[in-house]
Formats: sequence, C-alpha cells, structure tokens
Amino acid sequence: MQLHLIRHPRPAVEPGTCYGQTDLGLAECPAEVAARLRPLLPDTFTLHASPLARARLLAEALGRPHLDDRLKEICFGEWEGRSFADIGSAIDDWAADPLGFRAPGGESPREMAARVLQWLDEIRQESGNRVFPGTAPEHLVVIAHGGPLRVIAGHLLGLPPERWLGLDFGCGQVTRIDMESWGVVLKWFNRG
Repeated sequence: MQLHLIRHPRPAVEPGTCYGQTDLGLAECPAEVAARLRPLLPDTFTLHASPLARARLLAEALGRPHLDDRLKEICFGEWEGRSFADIGSAIDDWAADPLGFRAPGGESPREMAARVLQWLDEIRQESGNRVFPGTAPEHLVVIAHGGPLRVIAGHLLGLPPERWLGLDFGCGQVTRIDMESWGVVLKWFNRG
C-alpha cells in the first residue's frame, strides 16, 4: 500500500496562536494547493480527511473524501484561539510531560494518538481484506493535521512516541510511506 500523508494548507491565523481543533479558514487557495500536489499523487486513490475546514477543503479539491473525526488535530480545550504568550507558564507543564499533559478541557497527545491509531488499525484491516497477492497496490491519501500525521508516520516507522514531534509536516506538502509485507519504507518527506 502506498500512503500519501498531506498536511492541510496554511491556515489563516495569527502566528503564535494555539488553534488545535478551532475550525479556521485558509491563507492559501485549496484548489491551487491541490493542483500543485496532484502530480505527486497516484492516478487513483482512496481519500480520507479530517472534517475541519482547513483539511476538508483541500480534500474536496482532490476528490470525494471519507471524513473522520479521529483525524482532527488535538483538542486544546480552553487554550483554543489564545496566544501562546497569554497561556504563559502553563506551557512549561506541557513541556514537562509532552505526551500526558492535557490543556484544561482538552485532550492529551496520548489520547489524540489513541484515536488516530484506532483509525489507522481499521484502515489497515480493511485494506488487508481488499488486497490480494499479485494485484496492484492500494493507494491511500490522508489529509489531516500535524499531530495526527506525526502519529501515523511515527507509528508506522517504528519510532517511540517521544520522537514523533521530530516529524515536522509542512503545510500543503505531501509525504509518501510504502507499506510492504516485509516492512515500511519512507519514500519521501514534505514534497510539494
């Protein structure tokens, strides 16, 4: 299976703003980003996306996506829409426990990862039921956010969760991971 991971286009938000699941508009035209990325994608593919507008609009410019709430960005609860400067020293608590910390009213990175991995397990089971030896590989395109894409790629590449933050997905760029019977290969990262 070829897996193409795409982070949504640049959102229309002030730099330094915590926005997680806040449904923002885009600073880039999704049709233009889709046209730029299309040559990097296979001719036919199954398309999955987060329902948040910044991912969904690009997905709709590329095809007919299957939308799934489990592909949403982490929920920052009361921090949503606030500047990191206003949040202040509470950020230190997050830095002390990057996987277990939960912003007030939000979810922890570990909780977000659990829902994303549940989605990935279902997709892999469905794919295993459709792909038979000697057939063409399935092509899957996922349009989501930095957090969920780090979880998917980090998990598939066998990285410990503490290292997933090192996978910095660029907005409006695509990464390709091939899943073979013998293992997983990172073919390329952040193109487009």
